[in-house]
Amino acid sequence: MNTKHILLSVCCLAAFTSCAAPRPKGIEAGVCAYTFRHLTAFEAIEKTKECGGEVIELFLWQKLSPEHPKVVTDMNLADEHIAALKAKLKQTGVRAVNAYFNNAAFQDKANVEANTRKLFEFARKLGLRGLTGEPPAEYLDIVEKLVKEYDIQLCFHNHPKNPKKPDYRNWEPAYLLSLMEKRDPRMGFSLDTGHLSRSGVDPVETVKLLKSRILSVHLKDVKEAQPGSGDLPYGQGIGNIAGVLTELKRQKFCGHIGVEYEHTTDQLLDDVKHCLNFIRNHKP
Repeated sequence: MNTKHILLSVCCLAAFTSCAAPRPKGIEAGVCAYTFRHLTAFEAIEKTKECGGEVIELFLWQKLSPEHPKVVTDMNLADEHIAALKAKLKQTGVRAVNAYFNNAAFQDKANVEANTRKLFEFARKLGLRGLTGEPPAEYLDIVEKLVKEYDIQLCFHNHPKNPKKPDYRNWEPAYLLSLMEKRDPRMGFSLDTGHLSRSGVDPVETVKLLKSRILSVHLKDVKEAQPGSGDLPYGQGIGNIAGVLTELKRQKFCGHIGVEYEHTTDQLLDDVKHCLNFIRNHKP
């Protein structure tokens, strides 16, 4: 290999490894685009800016924009639409740090790695720090391989306990921790505190248990410990949001906290603003 080829290889490697969003030095307060799922991704970015969020977590089945209402923001997004999405983010000053994916990539068992690679390629092109989802446990080795290759986090998500799905265990903190045993440190959790509360699990104790494996947080306050319990502004429910924030800060958590509402309200923007202010004004 001649000098020209060596220099080209080094430059390509540098460009590849620097594409992911930089690791944060503290807490980033933002919004999960799912909160604004009745809108397009462009509009969710605008609402995040309006509410005072600095970062956003996208989700990969939202329509792209009012101008492109049939285009889906997912791993098959064309380069021209990725460029438009990045331009929208730059225009608003909101940074996309993660994207929530469903499990479509794992349904074709013969092409799991190729399909999962598409997810990581999308994240690389958009400059994301991580991908959020619930990949089946049997495919975590493939996911870990790509986490190492792309230097992009996998933030494993938890949903609530479901009596109709007794085999579902991702609501159990000890089980979650077992999934990440001895895995790459970029493999961790997008901890959903609302889903913990809905499952009758103490969010603060879970933060203490999972520690540095928590890479991001879907922070929710909910009315009661019941499946489907409604979202409430921080401090008005059973979620002990102040306690969660105190423990995260005690651990020197560095990552994004996303305000997420699963239930729309007539005062959604005001509620999101309240929650973001709660995060920023919280004193341990």
